[in-house]
Amino acid sequence: MGLFLEIAVAAPINHTLTYSYDGRRRLQPGLRLLVPLGPRRLTGYLLDISEKKPQGDYPIKAITDILDQTPVFPANMISFYRWIADYYHYPLGEVIKGALPGGLACRSGREILLTTRGEKKIIPSGEDQKKKWLLTLCRNKKLPPRTVGKLWRGRNRRILLKWQEQGLITINEVIIGPTCKAKTEICVGPVEGKTADNLKKSEQKTLNLLTGLLSDDRKTIPRRDITRRYSGAGKALKSLAAKKIIFFEEKEVYRDPFGERPPAFAEPNVLSCGQKKALAEILPAIKAKKFKPFLLHGITGSGKTEVYLRGAQTALKMGRTVLVMVPEIALAAQIEGHFFSRFGSLVAVLHSGLSKGERFDQWQRILRGRARVVIGARSAIFAPLADPGLIIVDEEHDPAYKQEDLLRYQARDLAILRASQQHCPVILGSATPSLVSYHNAGQGKYQLLNMKKRIHDRPLPKVEIINLRKQPPVNGRPPLFSPQLIRALTDNLKQHNQSMLFLNRRGFANLVICRDCGHVVQCRNCRVSLTMHKKTAALICHYCGYTIKSAVVCPNCRSGRINEVGFGTERVEIELKKLFPQARIGRLDRDTTTKRADFIKILKEVREGRIDILVGTQMITKGHHFPNMTLVGIIWADGGLGMPDFRAGERTFQLLSQVSGRAGRGEKEGRVIVQTHQPDHYSITTAGDHDYQEFFSRELSLRASLNFPPYGRLINIKFSGKNEDLVKKSALELYEKIKEISRVRKVSLLGPAPAPLARIRRQYRWQLLLKGNTINSLHEVAIFSREHPPAPVRAGKVKLFIDVDPENML
Repeated sequence: MGLFLEIAVAAPINHTLTYSYDGRRRLQPGLRLLVPLGPRRLTGYLLDISEKKPQGDYPIKAITDILDQTPVFPANMISFYRWIADYYHYPLGEVIKGALPGGLACRSGREILLTTRGEKKIIPSGEDQKKKWLLTLCRNKKLPPRTVGKLWRGRNRRILLKWQEQGLITINEVIIGPTCKAKTEICVGPVEGKTADNLKKSEQKTLNLLTGLLSDDRKTIPRRDITRRYSGAGKALKSLAAKKIIFFEEKEVYRDPFGERPPAFAEPNVLSCGQKKALAEILPAIKAKKFKPFLLHGITGSGKTEVYLRGAQTALKMGRTVLVMVPEIALAAQIEGHFFSRFGSLVAVLHSGLSKGERFDQWQRILRGRARVVIGARSAIFAPLADPGLIIVDEEHDPAYKQEDLLRYQARDLAILRASQQHCPVILGSATPSLVSYHNAGQGKYQLLNMKKRIHDRPLPKVEIINLRKQPPVNGRPPLFSPQLIRALTDNLKQHNQSMLFLNRRGFANLVICRDCGHVVQCRNCRVSLTMHKKTAALICHYCGYTIKSAVVCPNCRSGRINEVGFGTERVEIELKKLFPQARIGRLDRDTTTKRADFIKILKEVREGRIDILVGTQMITKGHHFPNMTLVGIIWADGGLGMPDFRAGERTFQLLSQVSGRAGRGEKEGRVIVQTHQPDHYSITTAGDHDYQEFFSRELSLRASLNFPPYGRLINIKFSGKNEDLVKKSALELYEKIKEISRVRKVSLLGPAPAPLARIRRQYRWQLLLKGNTINSLHEVAIFSREHPPAPVRAGKVKLFIDVDPENML
């Protein structure tokens, strides 16, 4: 019997497609299939199966191949994927492709083979000798699909088609398979009951080595383990297998992503009053198997992690699974220690710091039910858990939960959606909840749980605000360290306590300027200044990675009189070493922790007392527990207040409160010194007073007057392209198209205007902000914009992106 399959293809198509299947094998939703699409073949994801032919008089193509034996995602994820595609205006097939581990998609491609005639006719000379692909073709007699794909999209396509007509080359269609799959290795084991007589010396030695490595729970061992120990084992193993004394088998190898295990944490014997009250609400909701969103507002050091662990324990006892989300990979390493200590090998991790192979293996462990607790950054929301019993979003306020390119999803919001679809509670935890979440709790959408005291009733640190405008200048500039901060650091070192200095800017100097003409040295790809990095003697763009040597002359007037202006964590570290040469100083930012192992190493050194002063960016602000950290210094508290973003005040308050919370978490009291040029700004004063309620009421009144979230809703329509005039034209043209529908739907249009970061990675950027009271009216305007794009967008010269609920206005 013929079947009809609903399939989402991995291509920019905003609807699903129907294909036929002869029914030879039983199919399940969640499988990957190879399907034809025009002249190509590419990966499709099976969503539904029907015996009934869909309405409409059009030909239905048959699928080409079945790529999986078992589904690569659970069927209960399909409604989740559909909602995401609709809400974020993104092709469903691309949603699923982005959710799965990288490298799983198959597609058709082209390879080029040089004919005998072509070998004689195609001989590179002159300018042709600069074409690498042409030299490769002549040398190897063929070009691989990846190279051909690049040529096919460019000007060389006509040349290749002409050569094909002339019989100089052959262009073949090939299937480009997945670049990621299970890793396997050859293992060796003895055949039971087989005696080994009259063996050669090398065979007997190899057999003795094999049996010596085996154990009761290990029936086979990797072949390489034997050949490493004895060089003659390779030949001996073959002869032993021929005599049927041993056997070979191929086994799947697990690629361990953890490396050095995070530190272990003991389970507390007694819970605090705040922890007990929170769990009294959360645990019954887990047992009831019903959707219930909790906002856990616990001050820094109140023990939110233990609440997460007890909740996870209850869900696991019920046979369900747990998803734990953290905003950054760095924080994942911290919380891993707690969950490994409690749940061991049941824990899996999913984040962008894993290799393709490691991520594939973690995905398979989760899919097969071997891992029942998943910890990860925002992409972990797509973890293939069949039956989640609890979802946890730690530091729910963090903007890192928002994906800023391709599928622009908000993982915190998707956690709430997934919990509602899976009928389980979700915990949003934070010491500084986002304004929207706290407002939702006030409106009854979430249940608010407060934890207002630290563990063992330890006091919050005392905060001293230093007005930098009143500090005497050093070489005509404001000082990097105020006298009060220097004295505090000196005292802390004498008392053998640890200190932390926070500055949310890395590098040595954030600006390099010519003293003669005032020209600022900028990135050639982005309209931003380059940041000086002393250690590498380089000027680096933090957006695209463009790098030049720091010994530059002014590109405007050719003067060599270049000044370094501003400061970053690298400069703070260097200045500290001058002030305190005897101190052990560590730095934690993206420059010093390119790998997970680097991050764990620095944290371990802090925890073991081998670092006296830790300098860092926002990576040090959240979740870390250092009992001997008694002093926190904030170098420049108002650095984010000047950002062109309505959330600037909220972000500043959250950062200051979070980093202040690293002080005084042990037996000794903590102290915080905040250096600022705006000591009276409410974001700074309320953070200094540890007064979230006062900040919330002040910020909320400002949002209400401007109808910004949580009162109004936003969608940002973004345009980008290499031609600035076409990008501007697209933005203005769309504005004219949607003016009338926006007026009818009562949607305000802000812009169009250049983005604050007007050029990034050689792409000019404009944006048009939609603001309204209901999300449905905004979606109607966004759908109209997508279906009636400006001419340059239709021509493919400008890209249009729809960002629903934008977090970053830059």
